[in-house]
Amino acid sequence: MRTRRYDSYRGRGRLRTFLKVLIVILLIVLILAVAAFFLLDRSLVVSADGYRLNLPFFQRETEPSSTPLPSDSGGGLPLVVESPTAPQPTPTPELEHMRGVLLPHTALYDGTAAEQVEAAGANAAIFDMKADDGSLGYISRLALAEQAGVSEENPAINAAIRGLNAGELYTVARVSCFRDNAVPYSDNTTSVRSSAGNWRDSAGIRWLSPGRASAREYVAGVCAELAELGFDEIVLDYAGYPTDGELDRIVRNETYDPQDLSGPVEEFYALVAQALEPYPQVRLSIVTSRSVLSGEDDQSGQTLELLEQYAQRVWTALPEDGIYQSAAGRLPVVWITDAVLENTDNWAVWTE
Repeated sequence: MRTRRYDSYRGRGRLRTFLKVLIVILLIVLILAVAAFFLLDRSLVVSADGYRLNLPFFQRETEPSSTPLPSDSGGGLPLVVESPTAPQPTPTPELEHMRGVLLPHTALYDGTAAEQVEAAGANAAIFDMKADDGSLGYISRLALAEQAGVSEENPAINAAIRGLNAGELYTVARVSCFRDNAVPYSDNTTSVRSSAGNWRDSAGIRWLSPGRASAREYVAGVCAELAELGFDEIVLDYAGYPTDGELDRIVRNETYDPQDLSGPVEEFYALVAQALEPYPQVRLSIVTSRSVLSGEDDQSGQTLELLEQYAQRVWTALPEDGIYQSAAGRLPVVWITDAVLENTDNWAVWTE
């Protein structure tokens, strides 16, 4: 009986050992199968030629390859990479000939500008954006403008101007540079001075002094703001020293030296050109006298050489004899008149 119980016990032990070994083997096989699954899942490549294994331990380590880029050596063009979201510059409207008409301020926002230009037989709208009295046709962020209170009061005017300038109509901003009756009154350190205070011209209008850095910077800042608002052309009027009135009453000092009036004017033109550098699509024109175009001195500080250096067009009053002649060299001339001219393509109907 003991032998039978013993024999029976020994048999159950072998079976248990076998089962344990079998379970271990199955577990190992299962682990290997799972590992192989993940390995093959990462290494199995499906291509147009069928299935293939791409096992990392069967491959050599190589440097990552890249597509050759165009080179700018050897006379080739440099590679230019543009972001798909980068804003593209707005093309400058083609306007070889200026046929402009001065429009009222309301045309900036009432939707009639293009209609008025067409009715006048013109191709450009002119707006008085800095008037002789110093008022601005838009809202300025410049400190002197805020101090003098010369900005437009309509809070929506700047957005309206941008909307107009975004269209196809060619727009010109007229800037009365130094003839300004408001800012010199607000800050007389910017003004042309007489012994009695602010000097005034024959119409009783004060002037900013081209010899004052603060005055030059203010007007250049106005030009930059108008360019940012989208005007196609900026025309500088009274862009020098005064030539009308009792000039002998102007105080002579470093800001008004009759022997060197062109120096400060050149500094001003250079400053405006620098202010417009971020806006290469904006044309810069300057109003001048016919005497300057003939190479003479009109006491403004303007010279033909300065105009040729900084202006893309010059504007001047139409001669009384109606003969369209000028010694302006390479510069195209726009004739300022009070009626449409039939015999020339460059005119501006502009009456003050």
